[in-house]
Amino acid sequence: MRIVSVNAWGGALADDLLKWLPDSGADIACLQEVTRTPGLGGWTRFADAERSLPQRADLFDDVRGALPRHQAIFVTSDSGPVHDDAGRRYRQDFGLATLVGEGLPIVGVDSGFVHGEFADHVEWPATGRPRIALAVQTVDRDSGRSVWVVQVHGLRDSHGKADTPERRAQAERLAALVRRIRGPRDLVVLCGDFNLLPGSETFGVLAEAGLTDLVGTADTRTSHYPKAVRHASYLLVSDVAAVEHFEILAGPEVSDHRALVLEIIC
Repeated sequence: MRIVSVNAWGGALADDLLKWLPDSGADIACLQEVTRTPGLGGWTRFADAERSLPQRADLFDDVRGALPRHQAIFVTSDSGPVHDDAGRRYRQDFGLATLVGEGLPIVGVDSGFVHGEFADHVEWPATGRPRIALAVQTVDRDSGRSVWVVQVHGLRDSHGKADTPERRAQAERLAALVRRIRGPRDLVVLCGDFNLLPGSETFGVLAEAGLTDLVGTADTRTSHYPKAVRHASYLLVSDVAAVEHFEILAGPEVSDHRALVLEIIC
């Protein structure tokens, strides 16, 4: 089973992302920073007090088109305003998408906020926005083993990626979600853009929940990210013996984040 995780950057590199996804071989694709604007396609522009970025109006629909035979699930963390090229204003949903190949049965879905709760912003705040986790359960048809794939987009703090009380609470909520859904024989994969440094106390909290990080201090950013701190995305597993292969892709560059690719034997 091949699991791919990448922060899709709102589709800023949509042409490259949508070309690569079908070639990635992903049985399960976990995408963070996915957009959905009801009734609108094409491009929009997102802005907060710190940034202004191009985004696809409906990246969720775009990736469903790229992977038409995958089963697609989207959850919204928060919503806010975006504008098209003519300056018209729309409400855009922002969140996570998990796409599961047609050969895998989806036997469970769970989600929960790990920071805050859903907010419909008048204007996008630059920091402290709500964060949600999405868990999807499938079963390996050969072994019969249940696999939970959980993804999260961790709290962004304009002061950086250091530990804070809010991030500690986020980690505890995430660990609680893992403990709640996991059965005795289940394999759990946790992935996403954590927005953390490798030495974060979060990894200790998740270790207590039985999860081992595979990324460590590796660079998970592409050339599209200009800052010096190159740590953001992580992938953890509950059973290291199930890992057949793990790779952090340096290319192709489909975002300002590198894609994480995990192959597991159940």
